[in-house]
Amino acid sequence: MAKAQNLDLVEISPQANPPVCKIMDFGKFKYEQEKKMKLARKKQKVVIIKEIKIRPKIDVHDFQTKKSHIERFLKEGNKVRVTIMFRGREMLHKEKGADILNKVIQDFKDLADVEQQPKLEGYNMTIVLTPKVERSK
Repeated sequence: MAKAQNLDLVEISPQANPPVCKIMDFGKFKYEQEKKMKLARKKQKVVIIKEIKIRPKIDVHDFQTKKSHIERFLKEGNKVRVTIMFRGREMLHKEKGADILNKVIQDFKDLADVEQQPKLEGYNMTIVLTPKVERSK
């Protein structure tokens, strides 16, 4: 039947039982498949993790500046890793770093979710914030 119409017999889904085949122009089918793949790649969102580094002895104004950067990154749809960097004897006061990270979490609780809770790795304590997904009703 396909040769009579100058078309090709194309196997659409070989996994089905029985396999599904259609009589169509294979070149056109292949072109449309490539078009769908290009569109899927175009709509794909690349997740970028931005990092903000803070010291435990950060001043109020500097902290406000860092917060504005975090807010901008979250509004752009990026994940944010907030890192508290300790040096030397500052490791004796890990609670100061934890307090700063908890303050960041509280300040952004309506804008972001905490993907990773405060975690101490060597001389760094980190959290990861992800922007909240707005659900449409």
